[in-house]
Amino acid sequence: QVQLVESGGGLVQPGGSLRLSCAASGVNFSARSMSWYRQAPGKERELVATITSGGSTDYADSVKGRFTISRDNAKNTVYLQMNSLKPEDTAVFYCNTLIWNRHYWGQGTQVTVSS
Repeated sequence: QVQLVESGGGLVQPGGSLRLSCAASGVNFSARSMSWYRQAPGKERELVATITSGGSTDYADSVKGRFTISRDNAKNTVYLQMNSLKPEDTAVFYCNTLIWNRHYWGQGTQVTVSS
């Protein structure tokens, strides 16, 4: 079955950086678009970034220029490099892929930006 396992979250000061990783299994990884979503307390889950199988990327306006999504098909892993973090980036970040109109999610990793 499809499994997505996120790692790399933590507590960071404003202006700092973190890199999230998502290891995928049970899926033809190189053929799939992969996305990162986040959900802040009391808010709906929102799309942060997507990378297609061909390597094209797209970002939410709120993270453009600060976050970078990338993938390593040899490792079945997608990354989210987050720079210049702000307190409003505090959220649980989820890895996602869509297969036959079904969303698959990881368990999430907490990112807290605070001084």
